[in-house]
Amino acid sequence: MSNSVKRFLITAALPYANGLKHIGHLAGAYLPADIYVRYLRAQKKEVVFVCGSDEHGTAIPIQAKKEGTTPRAIIDKYHPIIKQNFEDLGISFDIYSRTSDPIHHETAQAFFKQLNDHGDLEILESEQYFDEEANTFLADRYIKGTCPNCGFPEAYGDQCEKCGTSLSPEQLIKPFSTISGKTPIKKATKHWYLPLNKHEDWLREWILEKHKNDWKPSVVGQCKSWLDGGLQPRAVTRDLDWGVKVPVEGAEGKVLYVWFDAPIGYISATKQWALDNNKDWKPYWEDKNTKLVHFIGKDNIVFHCLIFPTMLKLHGNILPENVPANEFVNLEGEKMSTSRNWKLEMQDYIDDFIKKENGGSQMADVLRYYLCSILPESKDSEFTWKGFQDANNSELVSIFGNFVNRTFVLMHKLCGGKVPPLNARELDEIDETLISDIENAKLKVENAIEQYKFREALFEVIDLARKGNKYMQDKQPWIVAKELEVNPEKQKLIDNCLHLCLQLTANLAILIHPFLPFTAEKLCHMMKVVPKMLEWKNAGRIKLLSVGYALRAPELLFRKIEKEEIDFQLDKLHKGKIRPTTFAQESPLPASKPKVESEVKSTIQFEDFAKIDLKVGTILTAEKVEKADKLLKLSVDMGTETRTIVSGIAMHFQPQDIINKQVVVVANLAPRKMRGIESNGMILMAEDVDGKLQFVSPNVVINNGAEVR
Repeated sequence: MSNSVKRFLITAALPYANGLKHIGHLAGAYLPADIYVRYLRAQKKEVVFVCGSDEHGTAIPIQAKKEGTTPRAIIDKYHPIIKQNFEDLGISFDIYSRTSDPIHHETAQAFFKQLNDHGDLEILESEQYFDEEANTFLADRYIKGTCPNCGFPEAYGDQCEKCGTSLSPEQLIKPFSTISGKTPIKKATKHWYLPLNKHEDWLREWILEKHKNDWKPSVVGQCKSWLDGGLQPRAVTRDLDWGVKVPVEGAEGKVLYVWFDAPIGYISATKQWALDNNKDWKPYWEDKNTKLVHFIGKDNIVFHCLIFPTMLKLHGNILPENVPANEFVNLEGEKMSTSRNWKLEMQDYIDDFIKKENGGSQMADVLRYYLCSILPESKDSEFTWKGFQDANNSELVSIFGNFVNRTFVLMHKLCGGKVPPLNARELDEIDETLISDIENAKLKVENAIEQYKFREALFEVIDLARKGNKYMQDKQPWIVAKELEVNPEKQKLIDNCLHLCLQLTANLAILIHPFLPFTAEKLCHMMKVVPKMLEWKNAGRIKLLSVGYALRAPELLFRKIEKEEIDFQLDKLHKGKIRPTTFAQESPLPASKPKVESEVKSTIQFEDFAKIDLKVGTILTAEKVEKADKLLKLSVDMGTETRTIVSGIAMHFQPQDIINKQVVVVANLAPRKMRGIESNGMILMAEDVDGKLQFVSPNVVINNGAEVR
């Protein structure tokens, strides 16, 4: 960590206050951010952790319409629930603000006005859909029509919820207004735009040169894909009556676009925190000795790595040092979906596992533990209830909790409930190895955290507990105790063993604290120490607990999770799932029919199959081929070389979504020119029952160039 850093400003993506949030959101941005912040605080760093509800944009009035109420009522309903959910799960924001607060409106308007006054924005006129009956321009989500990709007749103007294809309103077949149900017309309107195309050169240098080695490859790859495709001016304002009013003449009926206004919420939240704590907010956004880190999900990369940095640079603010975006967490083999009710909301988990039992905060740590162990740091991961149960029972209970419990039980039984002395002359090689393991664990954990490798850091903590269990099993103080009547000197061996186990327990409390804060607090209670012991400087030491100090009786840190609880959750998940709607055949484009069986091709000999060279590769970059709607140009790492492959998958995947995806490649296919680009290979794909292409990928990460046979 650089010595020039004076303070840290950590942000987590502002969640929309239009509904409850699920554990995929928690794993994507908020849990990793909280782990990092708690680590910084333990190091006594000056750090501010800001977040808040994003309360503008079309998502809010759309939800209000669904619930038959007003946008204000929606945000007032969901903001406190989401805030409390985070608190219940141990997310320790310094401030959780709201973009509906006056301080945010003032900050966002001043930000816009400065850019506009300096000539950094441009006014362009365009034709947009207009509902004549409702007398209003229509945002993308207020337009529906038939998806040109799968035939779904109620696709939105920005995305088809059935096949997942990103769309624009112009692509919809037979578009209609969701407000009146009428066919909209095109009408001219003017808006303010941020000319991103003018800032490509410095963005390319800043990201692809300065940060190419310290940012995640998936983040750099997605940014490169956007830059290679060419950035376009992006509208800063929109025609809507809900949001931050545009503070210039001639902008009546217009508000700041939510993508522009929401990230400014980090600044307004910092201002509010400073007011609440009698601090100066400016160093956090203007001093280059501040380290700014954005924690987000991969769907926010373009906003936090390309657009917001451009805004910050023009406004005279510091730029983010890192944007450790995570991939997505799937649920029981499927992508989480609010529309299909295939999700595990934070509120549901809190209701079922925290509120229903005494010491429920420990169950908050169980969720934190499992999510951290499966964080989608480099690729999508999966939450399964069986995996959740195994992580708790086989790791937290059987390894971490078991070690602590055995240590305390034996300390009370064999050492009178007090920390026994350490007899240095009696230390053997096994003792010295454990001391070395304790000392080395600190550096391993902090190196992983500072590289945003939280899964690896957590593994090191659990591995230290695992080593403690092995050490105790090797020493077997309960067996040695049987020899005391014959040889009282054996007490020294027992004392040494349990002294080191207790010092290891104290170290586990420090190291686990960023991950499982409630567990660390409980350990402090059992050891009768103040929370100050959890400061990071104490990690790696073996003199944390004083000899002769009386400790409390053992308490179980975690309980076993029974099969019946898991069955209940699975049953609830499947019963609540909303099945896809089947639509009549008269829709403009027929929906794909499930394929019961595919046509079997003629038999070939093994020698024919052996001619095909199948190898594993990883997609490094992806970009659309000009004037070819179906083609993507891919660069694929094949282990010993990087291949250019042109693939007809552009209608099924966005370029930025397939970066770092492992694929199976027909490596010895003869080169073929497509749209003037020589393609050297073919990506293998499969078609699902909905007619959408899916990758044929290995289940685990395989070395690039590995042969498939």
